[in-house]
Amino acid sequence: MKKTILSLAALVCAMTMSAQTADDTMNPLITAMPSLSIAPDARSAGQGDVGVATEADFNAQYWNPAKYAYMYSKGGITANYTPWLRKLVGDIDLAYLAGFYNFGDLGGGIGASFTYFSMGDVALTDPSGAVIQNVRPNEWSLDLSYFRKLHEYVSMSVAIRVLYSDLNNGVNAQSSSIDLHPAVTAAADIALYYRQPIELPMGTSHFGLGFTLKNLGGKMSYADDRSNFIPASMNLGISYELPCDKYNFLTFTLETNKMLVPTRYSSKTTKETAANPELWNDDGTPIDPSNVETWKMSEGAYSNISSARGWFQSFADAPGGAREEFNEVRWGAGIEYSYNKQFFARAGYSYENYYKGNRNYLTFGAGFHLSIVTLDVSYCVGLASTNPLDQTMRFTLGFDLAGIKDLVDNRKKK
Repeated sequence: MKKTILSLAALVCAMTMSAQTADDTMNPLITAMPSLSIAPDARSAGQGDVGVATEADFNAQYWNPAKYAYMYSKGGITANYTPWLRKLVGDIDLAYLAGFYNFGDLGGGIGASFTYFSMGDVALTDPSGAVIQNVRPNEWSLDLSYFRKLHEYVSMSVAIRVLYSDLNNGVNAQSSSIDLHPAVTAAADIALYYRQPIELPMGTSHFGLGFTLKNLGGKMSYADDRSNFIPASMNLGISYELPCDKYNFLTFTLETNKMLVPTRYSSKTTKETAANPELWNDDGTPIDPSNVETWKMSEGAYSNISSARGWFQSFADAPGGAREEFNEVRWGAGIEYSYNKQFFARAGYSYENYYKGNRNYLTFGAGFHLSIVTLDVSYCVGLASTNPLDQTMRFTLGFDLAGIKDLVDNRKKK
């Protein structure tokens, strides 16, 4: 399917911080590489996009690599596929590959993943409407983590990541005043995981607590004089697995996500603008403390904020004060039922404030796990009439390398 240049313009606006806020209440946080915030696996997506504190699985590399220290297997790989925004277009896809290997309690282990996000075919046009060329914008990330147990119930991990985003495949209109080029940067994650068994009359329950700082890294630049924040975030989750009997289990999970990205539309800029044209609005007018319509920081000033400053500034720069800062927190809640740890049914809810993006949806999922292979699927139901995430499905296929090895060894013995 071929989309018009308006589709690319929308993507550029979303990824280069140039989108205009509708008014003083609509104030979403816009970043480069938004694909980094898409839940890639069906298990977590089926529970309302939660995974920081849930029981370890093959896709822990994305959510919390420290969970790998508690995997039942020494190694595994997984492939995930998401046809994205299918209500709008038919050729945007997210693919995610992950794997890990655990050296043991003393040596820890390593995990790795590769994410590829294709934005489909886009027709680039010049101001007259003539097609310049068809391009396929894409972005990808590659990361590596190290994890180990610090205690019987506590593990930690660190990860490094390379990020790449290409919006126009190097094609620029001669009449354009801005030449776009691919953007590259690096980032790091820090993660903690706590999982404690609790003995109950009906069996052993587990309490889980997870904390991550994700995508702490440099900014991305699609143009020489502009830089853009990546979706750094602070994530906190809590889970509780309750055994109903020997075979039936229920797991409840609640998680929060706070973007560590400063808002461009902020009254905080009014304190230092009168004599500094760099902080004026893009149309060349000064920011007026008495006029809310002028409280938007200029694109140049926003670009000059460093990554580290942006992380800390994100906690206290919203024009609505503490209330708006609280509105920037996304929430996810999920429940998972499992029978004999082989058959799974899931449901969840993800909430984002209306003025921060309004990504509110219900999710459902199912899974089938054997000693060697796992298969999961999830489905999203948007709660807003115009929610483009409605009907989004995800698919996950995983393989237990240790189980495959045991199967091969057993066949050799026969």
